Amino acid sequence: MAEIIRSIRGMNDILPDVTPYWQAVESALKKVLTSYGYQEIRFPIVEKTELFCRSIGEVTDIVEKEMYTFADRNGDNLTLRPEGTAGCVRAAMQNGMLNQTQRLWYMGPMFRHERPQKGRYRQFHQVGVEAYGFNGPDIDAEMILMTARLWKTLGLKGASLQINSLGSTEARLAYRDVLVAYFEMHQDELDEDSQRRLHTNPLRILDSKNPAMQALNDAAPKLIDHLDDESRQEFAILCQILDQAGLVYEINPRLVRGLDYYGKTVFEWVTDQLGSQGTICAGGRYDGLVAQLGGKGATAIGFAIGLERLISLLEATDSLPETDAVDVYLVAVGEAAASQSLLLAEQLRDQLPDLKLITHCGGGSFKNQFKRADRSGARWTFILGDDEINKKVVGVKTMVTGEQETIAWNAIADYLQQ
Repeated sequence: MAEIIRSIRGMNDILPDVTPYWQAVESALKKVLTSYGYQEIRFPIVEKTELFCRSIGEVTDIVEKEMYTFADRNGDNLTLRPEGTAGCVRAAMQNGMLNQTQRLWYMGPMFRHERPQKGRYRQFHQVGVEAYGFNGPDIDAEMILMTARLWKTLGLKGASLQINSLGSTEARLAYRDVLVAYFEMHQDELDEDSQRRLHTNPLRILDSKNPAMQALNDAAPKLIDHLDDESRQEFAILCQILDQAGLVYEINPRLVRGLDYYGKTVFEWVTDQLGSQGTICAGGRYDGLVAQLGGKGATAIGFAIGLERLISLLEATDSLPETDAVDVYLVAVGEAAASQSLLLAEQLRDQLPDLKLITHCGGGSFKNQFKRADRSGARWTFILGDDEINKKVVGVKTMVTGEQETIAWNAIADYLQQ
C-alpha cells in the first residue's frame, strides 16, 4: 500500500465542523467594512520577489528567513505573498487607482516559513484593510474605531488597544542615531538577534520578545520623545478623538511594528489569552511606500487581522458566533421516494431560497436514515415513502419535541415560514 501523503507542516486543513465559524466571522467582518464604504479588492498570491524586498525591507526576518521564494520556468524570482499591503499597493498603482481616495479591503491566505505553533502557521489567513489618499489623523481614527466596531459586532472579549507614533522619516533617522548610541553602550547585554539588527534595523530591537531584553528596552530612549512637531500634533488629535469616543487605549512607546514602511501612527490589538501569539490586529500609516515602489507619493494607512488568532480568541472567551443550523432533513424510504424527494426538495428551495435542507442520498434503512437526520442537527425531519407519495403529503417530526404530523406538499412552504 502506498504511503499516505500528508499536508505540509504548518499548513492546516480547516474542516467542515469549523468552517461555519470562519464563515460567520468573515461575514461579520465584511458587513462592517462595507458599511464604512470600504470596497473589496482581489490580487494574486504570487508576486515578484522584488516587490517584498523593496517594501518590507531587505533586513527583516520576513525577507531574510521566512519568504517562500522560487524561480519559475522563465527564471523570474517569485514569492508567495507574506503579507497583503505591498500587493494591494502594487495593484492600486498598476491600475491607476491612486488618482483619487480609495478605501479597500481584501481577504485570503499569506505564507511565511516560520516555526509552526499555536496561532502561528506557515499558511495563515488575514483580512487586510487599506486607505489611500487621506491626509490628517481623522482616517487613522476611523481605522481604529472601525476595528473596535468589528470586535463589538463579533462580541469579542479580551482584546486591548495599544497605539504609538513613529514620527516622520527624518525624526526616525535622528532617533535611530540616539538609539544605536544607547545600545552600543550596552552591547554585551544584547542577544544575537539584537546584535545583528543594531546597525541595520535598531528599532526592531525594541520589539524583541526575549525576556532577557525587556529591562534594557524599557530603559531605552523613547521615540515619542523625539517626534517632529507635525507627528506630535497629529498624534495628539488622534488621542483626543479616541478619548471623545470613549475608546480605552494604552500608549506603548515600544510599539514599532515589524515592517520598514511604517511611519507616524501605528496600533495593535493584543490579548494575553493566546500565549505568546498575542497580537490579533495590527496596522498603521505607511505614507512613503507608494514612492518606495516607484509611484507618485500618496498617503496610506492600513491594518491586518489574523483570522486564526481571532477565531482562537473567540473560542477561548466563549464568544464564537452562532452558526445557522439545518432546517430540514428529508428521509426517503423506497426507490420511488428517493427520486421524488429530490424533486420535492428542489420545489421547496425555489419557494424558500434561504431554506437549509439536506436530502438523504445513498439509500439505507429507515432507522439509519433517522440516525443521520438526528446527527445533522435539523429542526425537522420530513419522511417520504410510497404512501406519502400517493397522498402527496410528508410526515413531519419536530426533532426537539418528538411531535409528528402530516402536511400536504402544497402547504409545506407555509408551514416552514410559520
